[in-house]
Amino acid sequence: MNIVAIRAVILVAILALWEIAARVGNPLIYVPPSAALPALGELLRLRSYPDLPEHLALTAQEIVVAYGLAVAGGLGVGFALGLHRVLGRAYGPILAALYAVPSVVWYPSLMLFFGLDAASKIAFGFLLGFFPVTLAVLAGIRQVNTHLVTVARSFGASSTTVFTKVMVPGMLFTLMGGLRTGLALAVIGVIVGEILGSKSGMGSLINHAYGLFRTADYVALVIVTLVLIVASDAVASLVERRARRWTA
Repeated sequence: MNIVAIRAVILVAILALWEIAARVGNPLIYVPPSAALPALGELLRLRSYPDLPEHLALTAQEIVVAYGLAVAGGLGVGFALGLHRVLGRAYGPILAALYAVPSVVWYPSLMLFFGLDAASKIAFGFLLGFFPVTLAVLAGIRQVNTHLVTVARSFGASSTTVFTKVMVPGMLFTLMGGLRTGLALAVIGVIVGEILGSKSGMGSLINHAYGLFRTADYVALVIVTLVLIVASDAVASLVERRARRWTA
């Protein structure tokens, strides 16, 4: 049995268990797939939420901006600390400690500074994506074989050549893992931020449906959001595989 068949069997089993469990429970809270799928159809036809495309586009834009800022900031800070050992030893543990703090505690402050609009969601997504990228750069630089750097410099390689031809390939696996993790956390940060407090975006629609006990619509919105998350991770996985082939 191949992987696709195994996944199909698992999916069917989950849907069957979901259907059975939902029919036993309270219909206001538990929605079976037989009710969620029609609600998903109504949602995609723009009948239950006619403004779905606008909210979906806003969430996607917030994710792109948050992740772009997280990558730019993470790479900049990571390389600045990693290429200067004193700074790395001084600030590396501080970054690790801040990363260990539950991220949700930062959101009230971000909402206070940036309000309920897109800025606070972007800031929250940036905050969640920044740390894994930065720490991945630091870890990747430490994994580079110093002997290869010494040999390259002994043959007259410039600093730019050493960086692009020796350091980047040596740290690429770790770096790509950090970039992929940063993307996942940036997506989570934006959507969670919208759920906790927002006037627009997919998270606000989910919160609206949940608050009104429109459970079938709630499940349908979650499915659409899940597709968005899986699609972003699939793109990251494709980029990661291409990068691995480049260094193979």
